[in-house]
Amino acid sequence: MLINLALGVLAMAISVVVHTLGLIAVTHSMARVTSRLRVHGRRSRIIAMVTTAVGIFGVLFLQVAIWACFYVALGTVDDLETALYFSTVTFSTLGYGDLVPSHEWRLFSALEGVVGLLMIGWSTAYLTAAGLRIGPFRAGEHF
Repeated sequence: MLINLALGVLAMAISVVVHTLGLIAVTHSMARVTSRLRVHGRRSRIIAMVTTAVGIFGVLFLQVAIWACFYVALGTVDDLETALYFSTVTFSTLGYGDLVPSHEWRLFSALEGVVGLLMIGWSTAYLTAAGLRIGPFRAGEHF
């Protein structure tokens, strides 16, 4: 159980680092894209939001892929495609139940669900902040 927990904490730490660096990269990418693509000589707020949302999706998918690699390395699934599916369902806390981890790795996959909940929440907060700061939304007007 301690190995299970230790690997889960390692995967959690990697997820937080990837998410942090990923959101920094999304911020820089959004600024570059909106400075180059202008509508009527002004930055497009819609382009800023699309760039931000697509970037966040990429960051979240990278984290799902990292957890999937752990599942493959641990031998809990047969192939990468299955691992990606299981990891996506677990990270998003959807949990269809058509695939379940082996008894030995249940705690590890439960930790992925907790991390996914936190990372998706963090992403939602980031997207809301971006919408208020550079996007089409204004505090008091839309919220």
